[in-house]
Amino acid sequence: MKLLLPLLFLTTFVTFGQFAPSAGIPGTTAIYKDSSAIVEWATEVVTFTRGLEDIENPDGPLASFGVESAALGYAEGNSADVVSLGDMGSITLGFEYSFQNGPGHDFLVFENSFSDDYLELAHVEVSSDGERFVRIPSISNTQTEEQAGPFDNTDATEIHNLAGKYRQGYGTPFDLEDIADSTGIDLMDVKYVRVVDVVGTINPEYGTFDSEGNIINDPYKTDFESGGFDLDAVGIINSNNPSLSINEIAIQSVVVYPNPTKGALSIRTNANIKQITLIDEIGRIVYQGTDTILDLEQLGINAGIYILRLIDEENNIHQERISFID
Repeated sequence: MKLLLPLLFLTTFVTFGQFAPSAGIPGTTAIYKDSSAIVEWATEVVTFTRGLEDIENPDGPLASFGVESAALGYAEGNSADVVSLGDMGSITLGFEYSFQNGPGHDFLVFENSFSDDYLELAHVEVSSDGERFVRIPSISNTQTEEQAGPFDNTDATEIHNLAGKYRQGYGTPFDLEDIADSTGIDLMDVKYVRVVDVVGTINPEYGTFDSEGNIINDPYKTDFESGGFDLDAVGIINSNNPSLSINEIAIQSVVVYPNPTKGALSIRTNANIKQITLIDEIGRIVYQGTDTILDLEQLGINAGIYILRLIDEENNIHQERISFID
């Protein structure tokens, strides 16, 4: 049975071929570190391989900022409590409980960018057995005619399924459904997440490519001790922790309409509802009460994707994604 928790059932926002925008902008998929959607954090460093400060200088030093244990536990959301991977460095993390492919995003990765457009990126891979890893398919629509310098900017709307898309404190979420056709992995029992630094050079001899064969252009060279992707934390949304399965029976016969809505929202059910909660795309509660007829415009809620959560007097839960359109 699917864990019935306050999840963010979000999908990528795409307009005219572009992807979800920066944190805080309508349509973003960024999830704040304190969101109630995050129920578990990484507890173990399984493997860790530092990358070079400069991949073009094989005799040069490795990145050295931070310790590997900084990637464990809660996301700190600052610039210091991270571990730097260096060029093509990687780290594999384990969890107390495995996680699964559920509705919406299943886990998320936090980097320490100080702004919305200085983005150091990484590929993300997952595994059920620690041996066979499957990479989440990514897309980079960044220009490749001119090399991005070490402190140049990247537009988040040009990036999809690469960790580091959002500023510090906001995680980049990933959906296991994106690898549903992959073999050698049990998507209901994923135990490991590997983060692999993207080398942002457009030189094909050293550069990194997305799942469509596009070379990824991000800040390069970052030939200093904190070079490469700086991992803060990995959080889990759809955990297999049995203690979280507190509501195994969903509320029956719930009708929410219209959906999508232009403002008016009605809820019809035979259950005795004790609480109705509306949660926005970064985990904030924007309404809580017992009204079964809502006027989203009157509540001052902006257009976007929301989660409507109903709890009845027996603590059964119904959750549904709501699209509020202009």
